[in-house]
Amino acid sequence: MKQIISLLSLFVICFSASAQQFVIGGTKDDRTQAMQPGMTEYYYPKVPVVTPGDIKTNSAPSDAIVLFDGKDLSAWIGEDGTEAQWNVNGDGTMTVNTEKPGIKTKESFGDCQLHIEWYVPVGLPGSGQGKGNSGVFLQGRYEVQVLDSYNNETYSNGQAGSIYKQSAPLVNPIRPEGEWNVYDIIYKAPTFKADGTYRTKPQITVLFNGVLVQDNTIIVGTTEYIGLPQVAPHGDAPVSLQNHGNPISFRNIWLRKL
Repeated sequence: MKQIISLLSLFVICFSASAQQFVIGGTKDDRTQAMQPGMTEYYYPKVPVVTPGDIKTNSAPSDAIVLFDGKDLSAWIGEDGTEAQWNVNGDGTMTVNTEKPGIKTKESFGDCQLHIEWYVPVGLPGSGQGKGNSGVFLQGRYEVQVLDSYNNETYSNGQAGSIYKQSAPLVNPIRPEGEWNVYDIIYKAPTFKADGTYRTKPQITVLFNGVLVQDNTIIVGTTEYIGLPQVAPHGDAPVSLQNHGNPISFRNIWLRKL
């Protein structure tokens, strides 16, 4: 028994001595090396290099999928599955054809960074939701509202930069009609449980003309015009642009998968 107690005592003494050696800034005689700057640095994996877009030409980053470069609608189809029939203009823009369906991307997406620029023409008639109305839909279900919200009264969670009928923008940084507005959207797609409910809800950040208007906002379901948000399982899905009967123009649309 005495031998066991002696061995235990020796173990406690050795453990205590070893523990003291794990002190930051220990001496050269310590068995463990004192902390050095390089101990908290790593070089692998290497960070991928992405060439940013050219500010002068409004080009997309080198790893982006260009959805509209001003030339054609080859990346889009009509929301009804027909050929996209919006108007491509000679100035590098496209405009809603109010007589044709909205459009959606041929490719489907999940998590993404989306850049899109939009324009309300000068002198467009109407007021409230009837003036300058369109929308950008992530995965075809969750709408970031497009609207002429410059001196145009409407419900807060329906103005430009809102998650439609859910979350009002933090501020209203819209430019007046005749000037281009810019959305930079960071979108995190939802995941689902076996019973069809959200495991993780969709989440979105929106910069509107460089100003934060949605800050990691949780989307609670589809953005319905009438009724409460709905939840139904889905995977990757297209980005879509709404025809709400107003000739809104778009340009410089690109997306990075995240």
